[in-house]
Amino acid sequence: MVTKRINSMSTHELPVRGGAYTDIRELIRLRHGSKELEIVTNSKARHPLSGLLSSNFRGRGIDFAEVRKYEPGDDVRTIDWRVTARTGAPHTKLFQEEKEQPVMILVDQSQSMFFGSRVAFKSVLAAEVGALLAWTALARGDRVGGIVFSEAGHREVRPRRNKHSVLHLLQEINDFNQQLKQQAIETTSNGYLADALRNLRRVAKHGCAIFVISDFSNLTDEANDEARLHLNQIARNNDLIGIHISDSLERELPRPDVYTITNGSERTKIDTTSKRFREDYHHHFEAHMDTLRREFTRNKSPLFELQTHEPVIASLVQKYNAYARQV
Repeated sequence: MVTKRINSMSTHELPVRGGAYTDIRELIRLRHGSKELEIVTNSKARHPLSGLLSSNFRGRGIDFAEVRKYEPGDDVRTIDWRVTARTGAPHTKLFQEEKEQPVMILVDQSQSMFFGSRVAFKSVLAAEVGALLAWTALARGDRVGGIVFSEAGHREVRPRRNKHSVLHLLQEINDFNQQLKQQAIETTSNGYLADALRNLRRVAKHGCAIFVISDFSNLTDEANDEARLHLNQIARNNDLIGIHISDSLERELPRPDVYTITNGSERTKIDTTSKRFREDYHHHFEAHMDTLRREFTRNKSPLFELQTHEPVIASLVQKYNAYARQV
């Protein structure tokens, strides 16, 4: 298989606002960035990410296009007998392959996403990625919908092929983001991801392209079997693509020193001078990521890993290139 490789340095990166909260105007402005994602389109690719959005589920049916006069060699089974009788001349029906594919975008706006040390919070990056994918899908003629979720609940937007559907989804993302407070929501359950995936299975039809944008902070917990079960069932009948969001400070502690950290209302100190502590911290994150990668590999689905300080468009293209070389 020949897969097109794109030079990510050639993409034009829109300036990103970043910060701790989203701005609905910025999410709408990312419509101009969707054109950059379309450069990775390769119609011959046979994997779920032909241009991030093409699918091997495409072309499952045919749509009526037009009627024209019968020509020698046309299939007699496609003759339109009603038009033929009305005009007195044989006419045949023409069909075109079904091209559109419903796209569902799940965006995590939970408290674990309300964190960042460089450029933007994870919740903001997730919102930007969701906006880029939504605009790109709409530009390709696909129906676009999604689910925004957090500990407080979820909101769903049914897939439709119009700008209002995308704007509705972006507004829901922005509303959830603005509700993120500096003080964590009291919750006794980590089942919000499972709830969102359960509702996705109810809404999504077979053959959807489904993007789940999250830090998947509790997916690898032993107690979250339900979320993994839903993910497995979704991947069986749809194109599932995971986009993992992280911050560099989650991967590696800063250089050895004593730091003061805050959640906005309380302060504490963290001592990073211990080499053992620093190593354990890194290994804990990598163990989580290894488990997450295995989960998506088991479902035969790609997992893209993005960090908050990376330019969104160029990073997505780079991750796609790396994935395309492997398939």
